[in-house]
Amino acid sequence: MNVLGSFIMRVKSGCHGGGPAWSCGVLLLACCVLVALGAKPKTPGHTHLNSIRIDGDISLGGLFPVHARGNDGKACGELKKEKGIHRLEAMLFALDRINSDHTLLPNITLGARILDTCSRDTHALEQSLTFVQALIEKDGTDIKCLSGGPPIITKPERVVGVIGASASSVSIMVANILRLFRIPQVSYASTAAELSDNTRYDFFSRVVPSDTYQAQAMVDIVKAMQWNYVSTVASEGNYGESGVDAFIQKSREDGGVCISQSVKIPREPKPGEFDKVIRRLSENPNARVVILFANEDDIRRLLQAAKKANKTGHFIWVGSDSWGSKISPILNQEEMAEGAVTILPKRQPIRGFDRYFTSRTLDNNRRNIWFAEFWENNFQCKLSRHALKKGSGIKKCTNHERIGQDSIYEQEGKVQFVVDAVYAMAHALHNMHRELCPGKVGLCSEMETINGTMLLNFIRTVKFTGIAGTPVIFNENGDAPGRYAIYQYQMKNNTNEYKIIGHWADLLHLNNKDMRWPGGTQQVPQSICSQPCRPGERKKTVKGVPCCWHCERCDGYQYQADTHSCKMCRFDLRPNGNHTACEAIPIVKLEWSSPWAVIPVLIAVLGIMATLFVVVTFIRYNDTPIVKASGRELSYVLLTGIFLCYATTFIMISAPDLGICSLRRIFLGLGMSISYAALLTKTNRIYRIFEQGKMSVSAPRFISPASQLVITFSLISVQLLGVCIWFLVDPSQAIVDYEDQRTSNPDMARGVLKCDISDLSLICLLGYSMLLMVTCTVYAIKTRGVPETFNEAKPIGFTMYTTCIVWLAFIPIFFGTSQSTEKMYIQTTTLTISVSLSASVSLGMLYMPKVYVVLFHPEQNVPKRKRSLKAVVTAATMSNKFPTKDNHLPTLCLFSSFLPQQFFSQSTFNEANSGWLARPKLEKTKYLYRLTMYNPCLFCHSPIIEHVDNRSFLSVGES
Repeated sequence: MNVLGSFIMRVKSGCHGGGPAWSCGVLLLACCVLVALGAKPKTPGHTHLNSIRIDGDISLGGLFPVHARGNDGKACGELKKEKGIHRLEAMLFALDRINSDHTLLPNITLGARILDTCSRDTHALEQSLTFVQALIEKDGTDIKCLSGGPPIITKPERVVGVIGASASSVSIMVANILRLFRIPQVSYASTAAELSDNTRYDFFSRVVPSDTYQAQAMVDIVKAMQWNYVSTVASEGNYGESGVDAFIQKSREDGGVCISQSVKIPREPKPGEFDKVIRRLSENPNARVVILFANEDDIRRLLQAAKKANKTGHFIWVGSDSWGSKISPILNQEEMAEGAVTILPKRQPIRGFDRYFTSRTLDNNRRNIWFAEFWENNFQCKLSRHALKKGSGIKKCTNHERIGQDSIYEQEGKVQFVVDAVYAMAHALHNMHRELCPGKVGLCSEMETINGTMLLNFIRTVKFTGIAGTPVIFNENGDAPGRYAIYQYQMKNNTNEYKIIGHWADLLHLNNKDMRWPGGTQQVPQSICSQPCRPGERKKTVKGVPCCWHCERCDGYQYQADTHSCKMCRFDLRPNGNHTACEAIPIVKLEWSSPWAVIPVLIAVLGIMATLFVVVTFIRYNDTPIVKASGRELSYVLLTGIFLCYATTFIMISAPDLGICSLRRIFLGLGMSISYAALLTKTNRIYRIFEQGKMSVSAPRFISPASQLVITFSLISVQLLGVCIWFLVDPSQAIVDYEDQRTSNPDMARGVLKCDISDLSLICLLGYSMLLMVTCTVYAIKTRGVPETFNEAKPIGFTMYTTCIVWLAFIPIFFGTSQSTEKMYIQTTTLTISVSLSASVSLGMLYMPKVYVVLFHPEQNVPKRKRSLKAVVTAATMSNKFPTKDNHLPTLCLFSSFLPQQFFSQSTFNEANSGWLARPKLEKTKYLYRLTMYNPCLFCHSPIIEHVDNRSFLSVGES
């Protein structure tokens, strides 16, 4: 089969299998180089440039970044002491241990072909073509030597597996070609999440965890430090870009972390590129934390740019395992790295390797072709005398220098994983040999050509304890479990070190007490977009940036339900002082000690005392003419109503409960109804008497005391009936009104304990009493012309006028304060004072004059006394004010019609009628007096005389 055609077919099939388009182009280009190398004849003593070859029964490949990337068109740059030489020597150390171990691959020697990737993926691809040369069939029939004989072609060793590479971008490039030839690959440092894709990188395995775990660990660190606003920096390539992508994805999944800037460093950065990166990171000074997924060279140059920009102590670096605990990225710029938190797969220093490496010299380590270069770099000397320049200050190497004694030595962080990777390959080969060559020592024919697919299966199923005592296993994607150590670079007492501050294995464990930040402080620096909102404030998130927000106060009756929302408190609650929760609204009621209650109570007490005084006086002088003339029965009813009006004040001020609310419904309108019902009955009787006198001499109906009481109680019963119906429809209860004093300021809000009597219900309750009052006022107006000597119409009229004025003033005050915060106090005080004033007007105008006469002028409270005839004369002229139908009926009929007929003879009555109009005024009065001589007390008991000032009339006998 043609060599070129066979290889190209494999490359094409690999590209169609899902490989990146750009890598396929590189592979197709590499195939031409590979064929050219395979067809080139070589002499037996040919030296392989940039590679180490160790003979053995089975050869393993090795890929290490011995040198950094070159500049100015050069493939390779400066030597990497730790990341390159340490790791390379770790593979040699592991091979020595395995070859000297009689239990692992007995009588089988492992060889190696180790190459330098120069930290560049394209260079690594070119170098790795060496691994597949032995797998391509060579056709040398067309090649002739100058002597005409056949060419001598050196057969390259066959590499069954590759250890490496270091950088993820290099591993991805190499994996694409190794999978075509089914060569298993075990990496000791490549952590890109992309390499977990078992469909594209099926022959790739690694003893380090994927960046998916590393990204999760870094997210956990950021959240543990309460940072929510960070920037990211990635080196261009699979490792940096996939690492940052994994971090961003995990931060979004977990929430609470936002990205301020996401910067990518090009593969070939231009001058000033890192200064530009620092300027971008400085655009938002609140984002101080920078997540780094960058290679060692980029980290070093980034710190240099930060130092140049005078950003010492500003940035807090969180570095991936590419930084780990390395010295080279921070060399001579330690102050820029102070406080940096780095992550590294959990490992332990290998003491055996330390003894091995520190014992290496130029004499015993000639197999490492780069060791001489390392020696010069490590001890700052030159091996060749001709390389020395005068005045350069560089000394000549003596070969007596010792690593760790004449130079600083610290084991590189990935040494353990290099050893574990070599051992994983060795254990897989051992298990394969045990299955294919049972009972045989050394290689058998079945392992002359090792099947890569079979070897891969043995690698994936291997399980052993690594050199550091940790288990080495692989999952179905060839990944190792995630176990990380967390480091922090600290500067303390003039000593700088990477200190372990925690670890991560699915969960983060940090020791905050061991952490030190720039300046030596233990105070964790902030890296947040917005300051936390104060209690009682909600976050109003900036659109598209969930970690940035504006704080808005939960105002009014709102409380902070959660960090992003405010909710209204329940109707009976108000927010507490900082609006973080709701508390009960204080309940208030009218207290006895309140000024709003003291004045009404004082008025009520004085009124009750005055009422009781009048009642006692009337009872004491019950049979005196004045008490009799005032209508005793209705007077006691009226005084009862007045007493209840005053007593209502105490019911209105008492703390509302079921009993008090029931009493309010009953007695608030009852006292006034009783008072105005009695007054209405009086005024109505006067009106009917004088109206009846105009039309006939017959007496009006229902003017006896019993009839008057029946009428009064009938009117009162209407009020009681309405209250009873109200109780049936809506039972009384005490309620707490939270709307009455629900002010705009929640601190001033109060719940008012009151009875369930609305303003409308109150109007209905007092409406009947007001109807009686208005009706009584109308009758008082109609009887205003009745002579004052004969009735109480005028005092009742003045009483009703004054009462109307009081209640007209009450209405605007009561309803005008319905929106006031002091509504409860103003309305209650206004209502009680109005009721008390109404009672006081009735008491003062109707009864205080009588009590005054009874107590202080008893001489006027007698049947006879000297007095002017004015009153009687006025009565004599009443015929002009109340004309009869025929204009001849004498005024005497006004009185005689109400007297029992047995006290008047027919002749007496006729005499009065015939000569009445012609007689002089004095004779009329004397004649009237003579008529009363039948029984002087008759007038006192007559229903009409009860409304006539008989004191003036009885005094006629003395004139």
